Amino acid sequence: MERKTIDDFEPGPLPSPRQVDRFGFLKQEHNSSPDAITKIRSTHVQEREERRVRKWRKMIGIGGSDWKHYVRRKPHVVKRRIRKGIPDCLRGLVWQLISGSRDLLLMNPGVYEQLRHGPGQRSLYNVLKAYSVFDRNVGYVQGMGFLAGLLLLYMSEEDAFWLLVALLKGAVHAPMEGLYLAGLPLVQQYLFQFDNLVREQLPKLGEHFTQEMINPSMYASQWFITVFSYSFPFHLALRIWDVFLYEGVTIVFKVGLALLKYCHDDLVKLPFEKLIHALRNFPEDAMDPDTLLPMAYSIKVSKQLEESKHLYETKHGKEIQGDAETSGKQEQEVH
Repeated sequence: MERKTIDDFEPGPLPSPRQVDRFGFLKQEHNSSPDAITKIRSTHVQEREERRVRKWRKMIGIGGSDWKHYVRRKPHVVKRRIRKGIPDCLRGLVWQLISGSRDLLLMNPGVYEQLRHGPGQRSLYNVLKAYSVFDRNVGYVQGMGFLAGLLLLYMSEEDAFWLLVALLKGAVHAPMEGLYLAGLPLVQQYLFQFDNLVREQLPKLGEHFTQEMINPSMYASQWFITVFSYSFPFHLALRIWDVFLYEGVTIVFKVGLALLKYCHDDLVKLPFEKLIHALRNFPEDAMDPDTLLPMAYSIKVSKQLEESKHLYETKHGKEIQGDAETSGKQEQEVH
């Protein structure tokens, strides 16, 4: 038999660079169609979300039984997870836990039922009517409807009512009722403080606002009265509320500053009418929670808010009910 040498074999087609790995071996074929890639990504996202929910459930315990213990042991972990966003399936319960409204409900059994009259009424009306009976000094102010409406998406009427009580009466943070009393005294204070923050932290924009005769009451009142639940994208409002209920009103100041900072270079060029429109209609990319919120978290406001609060009280010659949650003990800012 004739022996063949390597020269007797005809070379076949060489594999393309894409068909071999970095060691020169042929790659195994994988289905890399767009649908397959999307499916793989979707599976990864779903698995990551499931892991996140399991962490939250472990942190909360059954019906919130472990929450206070976990917060005492690992407050920084809780704060970090809240800032990343509460899982939607647990948001209603967590909101009640961090606001203190869960405790109010348990300490006041049957009170909500006594404040309601007539079957078949709509939930929002029920909650607002009950609050107006519960606290006749505040009664009902339009902005409260946005708060109650948001809460009702995640909890029952009674739970929403007690969370509203917790917010306005100050179960955990400073009372919010000054936002809705006659003359809106707390709104006036917050706008004064916000104006000071803009001038100190964004001086070029602050000067432009002065030249164009723009003041915060023209664009920021609703931010405080509704905590961004009015006219802001729903997914962003939820993320802000996660932090607001845990950390207090400072997040409203921080998000407001972050919006102005993000759009700074455009805003300083605009004349009055276009400026007002821009301040009431921020671009879509500015409303991305994963961009806006980290920027907001990085802004330090505690010291300036405390100073401007005292300045406001001195200027007006009286103490204003509620404060801006600015003491170092109340807010542990994350670097």
